Amino acid sequence: MSSDQASAVLDSTAHTPEHVVYRSFVNETVLLNLETGRYFGVNPTGGAMLELLVAGGTVRAAAERLAEHYGRPYDEIQGDLLAFCTDLEGRGLLELRPSDSA
Repeated sequence: MSSDQASAVLDSTAHTPEHVVYRSFVNETVLLNLETGRYFGVNPTGGAMLELLVAGGTVRAAAERLAEHYGRPYDEIQGDLLAFCTDLEGRGLLELRPSDSA
């Protein structure tokens, strides 16, 4: 991903499409695509990422909160979150939209 693409994602807001539902359990969060009937599970860290992404704000803001929460370097969390967003978007489980404030 180029730095321009990464910047565009970081300045986006994330939303689950209308055809996607998710539920968090103790050991995983499960996302279900109602159109295809396929589900995708993520570990508790992925569940926390998803919750922060869809809670509002930009992907960048979610990365900052995650870095603070986990006590990890921002650059490390940013890279992980960009990969997570790209993966979920590619599976049709997440939509990224330009932020109104960007």
